[in-house]
Amino acid sequence: MPMHDWTKVDAGIYHAFHTSWIIRLSDVLNSGILPTDHYALPEQRAGQFGPDVLTLRGEHADPDLKSGGTAVLLPRPKTRFVAESATDFYLRKQNRIAVRHVSDDQTVAVIEIMSPGNKSSKLAFDDFLEKTYALMEQGIHLLIVDPFPPTTRDPHGIHAAIWQRLEEAAFVPPVQKPLTLVSYEWDFSKRAYIEPIAVGDCLPDMPLFLKVDGCVMTPLESTYESAFAQFPQRWRQVVGEGANRPV
Repeated sequence: MPMHDWTKVDAGIYHAFHTSWIIRLSDVLNSGILPTDHYALPEQRAGQFGPDVLTLRGEHADPDLKSGGTAVLLPRPKTRFVAESATDFYLRKQNRIAVRHVSDDQTVAVIEIMSPGNKSSKLAFDDFLEKTYALMEQGIHLLIVDPFPPTTRDPHGIHAAIWQRLEEAAFVPPVQKPLTLVSYEWDFSKRAYIEPIAVGDCLPDMPLFLKVDGCVMTPLESTYESAFAQFPQRWRQVVGEGANRPV
């Protein structure tokens, strides 16, 4: 199923789909993709954040993931673009924010599916960036899905805006692929795995890192399709239910 044009509906309609998608993502991650001593929760608050899907490690889990059921962690994947910061890179000093869940289990990864509100104002956009940097400082891995085109605040997409501060280096995606899927692996160096896409493209599975050089693949396409199938037909038609995949 192709990515649809969510600029055709208002934020409230998109939010309804967004909610359905993150629930399906969470359910699928908990159905054998994550190791058994890890789990995902939808729309949980972590500190002052409100991530869409929070991935946590159980209190008595092996931090090196030497156990944990039948799920197998994969090494670093290949994506269309990979970026890595200098190994001696450190963020400019800022207030640290403790990212914890009420269960006291350890947060290891976060999935964010962006909404129009994240780019609606300079304040909202800056808040989103600060959240990203604070997660990084805590060593929490991150997967961002941005189904919305660039704005004046992120003229080259959300990854370019994030990476500019990390490395003071430009990233320019292909003009015909303005939407962004990006997975971040936080270590002494910072790695980004970027898949630019466009309306009409299928969604590739993206890595969600649980440890350095250890990830699971997040089934974006199948969960998106499942959520869209249950979305009201009236709005499926508006965003382009019949859109053809590019040849």
